[in-house]
Amino acid sequence: MSPFWPFPAPWEGGGGSTDSLIHAAALCLALAVDRCFGEPPARWHPVVWMGRYLCATGRRIAPPTGGRASLSARAFATGMLAWCLGATVVVLLAALVGLVCASLPAWAEAAALALALKPLLAWRMLRGEVLAVESALASSLDEGRARLSRLVSRDVRPLDEGQVRESAIESLAENLNDSVIAPLFWFLLLGLPGAALYRFANTADAMWGYRGTRDGRVWEWAGKWAARADDLLSWLPARLTALLLWAPGLAGVRREAARTPSPNSGWPMAAMALRLGVRLAKPAVYVLNAGGRVPTPADTRQAADIGSRAVGRMALLASAVLLVPAAWGHA
Repeated sequence: MSPFWPFPAPWEGGGGSTDSLIHAAALCLALAVDRCFGEPPARWHPVVWMGRYLCATGRRIAPPTGGRASLSARAFATGMLAWCLGATVVVLLAALVGLVCASLPAWAEAAALALALKPLLAWRMLRGEVLAVESALASSLDEGRARLSRLVSRDVRPLDEGQVRESAIESLAENLNDSVIAPLFWFLLLGLPGAALYRFANTADAMWGYRGTRDGRVWEWAGKWAARADDLLSWLPARLTALLLWAPGLAGVRREAARTPSPNSGWPMAAMALRLGVRLAKPAVYVLNAGGRVPTPADTRQAADIGSRAVGRMALLASAVLLVPAAWGHA
């Protein structure tokens, strides 16, 4: 147990092989619940609660457009404090839930921990939304654009059919990391508090981490702490996601990922582009695998299947990290 993180991590095996088995079972069961049932109702969803807090505080920390430049330091400080307050509450609540789970019999602890972890994962919803874009495109371009607008923050009105499909595949690859691989990575390292902290950081970046203005407010400084925190927590998981996507040639993934302005999101997107052999682009920002072909409807479905296999590989890898050392020590 680290003096800087007072909660036992699953891989530390404080309770021996039983703890490792419980966490491995909880991780796999959480993915099974996600696959079978999807998201819980919004009123019970912890990520929705995080979003409500971030929305309410965001209106107070980001100055309106036309304000004085001298407010930038104040906006940064208040954004940092609001982020730290929210993160502290999230971690403490997750730790409390973990302690309650630990008081149960082993089988019940695994089930309860899985139910607590599940809302922090969202593969079924992500996969369904991306495939729904493809279904909408089959009806009309306007319907495809409208459906895509639920996934991305960019202006979808000027996009043609190929660009809509590219954007959907990009969103699937990027959010595979944000919604599944990274939360599992931090659950593996730091338990339920780690997964909850990551989802808070990622949600804060999505809502606050803008370079300019949005909705009449300046986010350049108010959201900078949130953006950098997400960059830090996503650094390793994004690269792990690229590996799990099984793209041909890590050097090629690194080269293509460097074309995006983000230090992390380019990795899974580049891996997906190279794996499919398609071109993925954000107009006027970047082009990944420029020599690739324009994606087809079959590529969208294949991307969803590749993502599902990556989730399965992550479950196997995490279970091995938890169980193999415990079994070795028990032998």
